Amino acid sequence: MVKEVVEVTGIVFKRQRYKEADVLAKIISKDMGIFTMLVRGALRPKSKLSASVLAFSFGKYQVLTSQKGLSTLKTYKDVKQFTNLYSDLTLNSYACYLCDLLDHAFIEYQSLGNFYKLILVALDKLNAEVDPEIICQLVELQMLAVYGVRPQLKQCAICGETHGPFDYSISAGGIICQKHFNQIARMHLNDKQVAMIRTLGLIKIERLGQINVKSDTKKVIRKAIDRIYFQTVDINLKTKKFLDEMRRLNI
Repeated sequence: MVKEVVEVTGIVFKRQRYKEADVLAKIISKDMGIFTMLVRGALRPKSKLSASVLAFSFGKYQVLTSQKGLSTLKTYKDVKQFTNLYSDLTLNSYACYLCDLLDHAFIEYQSLGNFYKLILVALDKLNAEVDPEIICQLVELQMLAVYGVRPQLKQCAICGETHGPFDYSISAGGIICQKHFNQIARMHLNDKQVAMIRTLGLIKIERLGQINVKSDTKKVIRKAIDRIYFQTVDINLKTKKFLDEMRRLNI
């Protein structure tokens, strides 16, 4: 396939040394999905490209690409950095995990559809210090669809009932109404916890403002989401383990 120079808008979320002075930078892009850019000479002291591919840089990148394998960064413009995601260890851990979660759901150069906007707005809100745990839970719930798990959160997954009370059942694939509480395994969540899961799973992320949720509620929802992923999605991410350790240590 013939290579051509293409301008893409995207977020650099991972970089590593390659050979003596080059860098491989992984980018989540609006136009070409997720792919890796070779940045020649980025580690040389006078490199003009190095600053543009620091982790959590966002802007427009001109790349030489065949949309297969490695692409090569040629130049860039209008690049800025999500500074809090780069400098704050806790926010960085959340951001790395969410980008990793997206990365493992798509193959290289595959269109991300609405999930590009989801991750971009999520990173922007994390950078603005909106509650990172709420942002993380929202993205996790909405990302389930990409992994082939689309929870039914609008109505009872068994009978279609739209009025609660509800609970969540992994085996049923979503919320269930009280008529089925004694018929199927469920999580035994209370009304507020189920309501929060439904809200986070259904709301458009750009509509989410500052939200105050009790720590105990967030912990219960965290355990519920972890159970859903463990039982329905075959994925084991180092970034998730690191984030869990950060949570455990309350860093």
